[in-house]
Amino acid sequence: MINAPVLVLNQNYEPLDVCRARRAIILLWRGKAEMLEKNSGSISSASMTIDLPSVIRLVYLIKRPRVQRKLSRREVFLRDNYTCQYCGRQTRDLTIDHVVPRHLGGKHIWDNVVSACKACNQRKAGRSPKVAGMDLRHQPSAPPIVGYHIVYHRFDEHPEWEKYIPIRN
Repeated sequence: MINAPVLVLNQNYEPLDVCRARRAIILLWRGKAEMLEKNSGSISSASMTIDLPSVIRLVYLIKRPRVQRKLSRREVFLRDNYTCQYCGRQTRDLTIDHVVPRHLGGKHIWDNVVSACKACNQRKAGRSPKVAGMDLRHQPSAPPIVGYHIVYHRFDEHPEWEKYIPIRN
């Protein structure tokens, strides 16, 4: 029980990290955090019983820089939900297509790259979508900047965390 995961929130309720119950109890004991949600268990000493926390909030604000996602094949496919932006076919066999081709002055930026199946990419063939007679399903744009990224994969095991984690990417 002392190794149970605990969600740590910043003072403004922004998710920061997942720590172990032992670390969370120390933060609570020193007055650096407050308990928002209790776990089902408790630990006992000779003189007291302490409820195990499930969610804690720090009493001070930790400033974190906002990091924009890096432009990569995987991130473009995730943004486009592994869907061809020309025909709408959902597949894992995709390519990256520059809406305005690079040889025509198009840049390698979020607003100019989309996921395309191989057939549509060959059909477009280095032309603009207008010249090729192909319409985009969605206008490409940079994905939203999420202020947090928590490396923890079992959120479903902790339903009490849902109200504190609005978006999971």
